[in-house]
Amino acid sequence: MKNSTRSLIIIAIALVVFSVVAFAIPFAHTTAFWVAYGFGALAILFQLYIFKASFAGDGDAKSRFYGFPIARLGVYYLVVQLIVSVIEMALARVIPTGGAVAINVLLLALAVVGCITVDAMRDEIIRQDTALKKNVGNMRELQSLSAALVGQCADASLRPTLQKVQLGDIQQALVEGDSDGAKKLCGKLMGSLAERNRVCSVSK
Repeated sequence: MKNSTRSLIIIAIALVVFSVVAFAIPFAHTTAFWVAYGFGALAILFQLYIFKASFAGDGDAKSRFYGFPIARLGVYYLVVQLIVSVIEMALARVIPTGGAVAINVLLLALAVVGCITVDAMRDEIIRQDTALKKNVGNMRELQSLSAALVGQCADASLRPTLQKVQLGDIQQALVEGDSDGAKKLCGKLMGSLAERNRVCSVSK
């Protein structure tokens, strides 16, 4: 909440300073001037979206860390747009209105597309991190299961084979994210062990 309040204050100050510069200097108030001023003000207000996309919400610290590239891109857009706006206001008497509109729309479009792309990349990185943690957890669970199965095996000659059988396939399935395949292989392995123990019990 404090960060949101600070951000609003900073954006409000930036908007006031930009407005003072725009109207204190005797620029010609042509249509090109108002286009330049409007897009400059919009670039400042756009930082509200940048802040929300980068750091707001219930994301964890890692998610917010990955949000820094979005914030950096937003700052780059703001600086470039303000410079372009001031230049356009200074040349308001001679610059074509259509040209001013085209330049400012292009800058805004590049900023929006860039932010969406970086945000999508952040989501993909977080998704991969989550999948990796899940696979690591599955592997540890598999190792525990393997150790338990070996410990339950009464046949000493079977233990070395039991330690190796199917574990490579299960590991590969986990690496590829095939949880269902890994579960089937684990079930098959446990079934084989149960059958082996049953045979050994009958033979005794």
